[in-house]
Amino acid sequence: MKEKQFREDPRFRIANREALWGIGLAILNFIWWFAFAYGLGRKPPEEYTYIFGFPAWFFYSCIGGFIIFSILVYVMVKLFFTEVPFEDRKEESE
Repeated sequence: MKEKQFREDPRFRIANREALWGIGLAILNFIWWFAFAYGLGRKPPEEYTYIFGFPAWFFYSCIGGFIIFSILVYVMVKLFFTEVPFEDRKEESE
């Protein structure tokens, strides 16, 4: 009986790379949020500056961060993610 050689499906490599991009973006989002929320939010409330009625730390960490990272997700999906078929290669050859 012939032994089949194991060949890794290239879709797994693509999925792993895209997962790492997603994890990196999530870590960057957390750093952004933490830096603005705790960096600008350390002052006493009397010294806060306000943007559209929100304290600057909240605006930059939550509202601005959401907008920026939503755009970054869109750009990342368009530029770095690859369309991968779900069908198995065996089904295509049969």
